Amino acid sequence: MKSLLLNIFNIRVVSPWLILLIDLGIVANVFFIHYLFGLSQFLHPFSISELLFNGSIILLVYLCAFLLTGSFRGIIRHSNYSEFKIVITACLSAFITLLVGYEVLAYWGIKLFYAPRFLLIFHFLLTVIVTVGFRIIVKELYTYVTRKHKKQNVLIFGAGEMGQITMEAINSDKDVMYNVVGFIDDDVTKHNTYLHNKCIMSWNKALRLSNSKQIQCVIIAVNGISVKRKQEITERCLDLGWTLKVMPTVRNWVNGISNQQQIRDVRIEDILGREEIVLNQVRITKGLIGQVVLVTGAAGSIGSEIVRQLLRFPVRRVVMVDIAESALYNLQQELLLSHDDAPFDIVLADVTDKYRMEEVFNIFQPDIVFNAAAYKHVPLMESFPYEAIRVNIGGVKVLADLSIRHKVKKFVMVSTDKAVNPTNVMGTSKRICEIYIQALSQLRDIKTSFITTRFGNVLGSNGSVVPLFKRQIENGGPVTVTHEDITRYFMTIPEACQLVLEAGFMGNGGEIFVFDMGEPVKIADLAKEMIRLSGYKVDEDIKIVYTGLRPGEKLFEELLASKENTKPTHHDKILIGNVRDYDFVEVNRNLDELLYALTTENNKLLVSRMKNLVPEFISKNSKYCELDY
Repeated sequence: MKSLLLNIFNIRVVSPWLILLIDLGIVANVFFIHYLFGLSQFLHPFSISELLFNGSIILLVYLCAFLLTGSFRGIIRHSNYSEFKIVITACLSAFITLLVGYEVLAYWGIKLFYAPRFLLIFHFLLTVIVTVGFRIIVKELYTYVTRKHKKQNVLIFGAGEMGQITMEAINSDKDVMYNVVGFIDDDVTKHNTYLHNKCIMSWNKALRLSNSKQIQCVIIAVNGISVKRKQEITERCLDLGWTLKVMPTVRNWVNGISNQQQIRDVRIEDILGREEIVLNQVRITKGLIGQVVLVTGAAGSIGSEIVRQLLRFPVRRVVMVDIAESALYNLQQELLLSHDDAPFDIVLADVTDKYRMEEVFNIFQPDIVFNAAAYKHVPLMESFPYEAIRVNIGGVKVLADLSIRHKVKKFVMVSTDKAVNPTNVMGTSKRICEIYIQALSQLRDIKTSFITTRFGNVLGSNGSVVPLFKRQIENGGPVTVTHEDITRYFMTIPEACQLVLEAGFMGNGGEIFVFDMGEPVKIADLAKEMIRLSGYKVDEDIKIVYTGLRPGEKLFEELLASKENTKPTHHDKILIGNVRDYDFVEVNRNLDELLYALTTENNKLLVSRMKNLVPEFISKNSKYCELDY
C-alpha cells in the first residue's frame, strides 16, 4: 500500500484544476448530504429540479469564490496554515455572499432560489471541515510514505516566536528527523500550558518526561539568549547525554528561509563567545562612507571577515589583496553570490613586493588600509624566521610607507597578543611591526593615522585548534593538546573583526587598542567540551593526548606587557594600551638593516637581531634559547 501511494505521489504535482474540481465536488456532495440526511425534514417540499437548481446556485457562488482567492492553486502535499486560511476565506466569502444574496432577494420578494440560514450555515461549516480535512489527509499521507528517517524525540528550548518557527519548520519538512514532544521555557507563567498541542514545561518536568519519552536531543530556539545561559543549557544537556542543536536567529538563516536544514549543531563558538557586540554604527558609517578601502590578507580568516563587514557599509570600493590564489578566488565567488552588486576588486599580489604594491596604490588610491596579511603559525615561523621577517615586517613596512606617500587617511594593523613579552619569532615579528607603526605615527606633517589592534586567538580561524580538534574527533581521535595547563584568550571571527572596525575609527593615531578577551580558556577544557558536543565521552570514546609544548609556545598569553597599562574608551570591550614612544630614525634604520640582513645572514643571526630590537623577547622551548645567555 505504501509503495502504491509513493508511486502516485511521485508521478507529478496534481493540476490545480483537478483540485478545483475536487473542491467543487465536495461543495456539491455536502449540499446533497445535508438534504438526504435529515435537513429535508425542515424544508418545504420541492421538486428534484428545484433541488438541482438550488445546488447549482450554491456551486456557482463557491466556484467564483475559489477562483477569486486561488484556494485551489497550492500544492496539496505541502499545504500549510496559510493555505488553510485561504480555503476558509474562500468558503466564508461564498457563505456570506449566499446569505446576503438570499436575504436581499427575499426582502424584494424575489424567490430565485431557496436556501434558509441554517442550511447555509451547516453547509459552510461542513464544507470547510471536508476541504481542509482533505488537504490535511493528503499532506499526512505524503509525509508518511516519503519519510526516510527514524525520528528522534526532541524538546525545543524556547516557547516564543523562534520556538514556534522551529516547530513549523520541522512539521513542514518531509525528511523531518525530529519528533517534538514538548517545549522547555524559563518563563514560569508558560509552564503546563500548550503550544502546537505540545506541553510547555520546566527543566524538572523535562527530566521526568525523558524517562518515558527517551529524549535524545534539545533544540535551542531563543532570540537573544545570553552566552552564559547557553553554557548552562549545554552543560545540563551533555550531563544527561542529550545532543544539542540550535536554530539560528532569522538574520542568520540561509537564503532567508525557515526549514529543518537550518537547525545545526551547537558549535564551540556558541558557548565560548561573549554577548553580542554593539557597534557604533554612526561612527563607522561616517568613517567609511564613500571611501576606497584596501584590505591585505583579504582571503584569510580575519581579512575575509573584515571584507564581509565592510560591504555592509556604504563604501565606494573594497580592494582585496592576497597572494593565496585559490583562497582569493573562493572569496570572490562567495561575494559574487551574496553581494552581486558590491563594489569590490580582487588583486593577486605579494605585499612585500613594493613595486607591485606601488602599482596597486596608484590604480585604486585607497583612503583606508586594513593590514591583515601575515604569517601567524608559531612553530612554522620558529623554523623559518626568514619568512616571518620578510612577510610580517617587510610587508608592513612597504604598506605603511606607501600609505604615507599616497596620503592614506587611516592605516589599521591587525596584531596579536603573542607580541606581548614574546617568546617566539612570530610574536616578535608582530611586536617589531607595532614598534614601526608607533614610530611612524609620531612623525609630523603626515596625513595618515596609524592604528594597531591587538587580540588573542580567533575561534575557527585557519590553523587554530578548533578545526584541528574537529578533524581529530571526526577521525576517532586522539585529540592532541600540547600541555594540560596551557591557556589562551579566544574570540570569534566576527566579533574580532567588528572590534577592529570599531577601533579603526576610534583612534587619532599611534594607539594600540587592546580587546577585552574575557577569561582565558584552558585548551584541555576546550578539547573536552568539543568531544562532548560531538556526542562522545572523554577518554572513553575519544582520548586526549598531551604532546608537550611546541617551539616558541608559552603556557599563558598576555594582552599587555607588564610595564604597560590601559585606559578605557567609550566601548567597554576596547582599551587603549599606554606604551612608550620610539624614535622613528632609529627604528627605521634598524628595520632597514634587518631586512637587508635577509640576503646575507642565517636564521640564527636574524633571530639575534630580533632579540636586540625587542629585548623582552626571551625564547621558550626553542633552539634560539641559547641566544638568551
